[in-house]
Amino acid sequence: MNILVVEDDPGIRDVLKRGLSDEGHAVTTAMNACTALAAARSGAHDLLLLDLGLPDSDGLSLTRTLRAQGFETPIIMLTARDAVEDRIAGLRQGADDYLVKPFAFGELLARIDAVLRRGAPAHQPAPLPDTVVLDRLAIDYMRKVVTVGDAIVPLTVKELDVLRLLAAEPLRIFSRHEILQRVWGLNEDPLTNIVEVYISRLRRKLRAAGLEAIDNVRGFGYRYEVGD
Repeated sequence: MNILVVEDDPGIRDVLKRGLSDEGHAVTTAMNACTALAAARSGAHDLLLLDLGLPDSDGLSLTRTLRAQGFETPIIMLTARDAVEDRIAGLRQGADDYLVKPFAFGELLARIDAVLRRGAPAHQPAPLPDTVVLDRLAIDYMRKVVTVGDAIVPLTVKELDVLRLLAAEPLRIFSRHEILQRVWGLNEDPLTNIVEVYISRLRRKLRAAGLEAIDNVRGFGYRYEVGD
């Protein structure tokens, strides 16, 4: 997914870019409203994370301008303004969500997923199970816990999403394109190797726990092999 982060604080901007990139997202940054407006008009982004306190304008004004011009991309406002009146103003100007700083990065990821679900097409694949148990592998998606036997396997959110997708239908081959769509919401992009990178990370972490489970079916995709 392509995300535009509009934040004038370089520290926060870098943390957001690094964290979102680690989750497999393509991130563009802007430090003021002028740059953000030009970037948003390009139509290249799936989501806008917008700080309200910008040096050349107010995030509320930028949101109002974008919505008046027919900009339909979801907007999540990030701000230290925590008054109820500020939240109401942000939502009324066209924001899809409003997150008060400081916030936990996990909550931001959850809100991003929630906002994108609202605008998802009506015909979606059946929801994946919250719990998967296959031999020694156990996935508790609600608690974000994966174990192999008695060992906890530390996974990032996107690593967990890939593993849950494969393990929910063991032996089924998932194409690279389907994994890209189901996990990241992206269409085919020949220049990205996100799927390969995350499959490699998963294999390494599962192997460290004593489990060889993800098979590369050359020319077709990937599948979860039952047994180890």
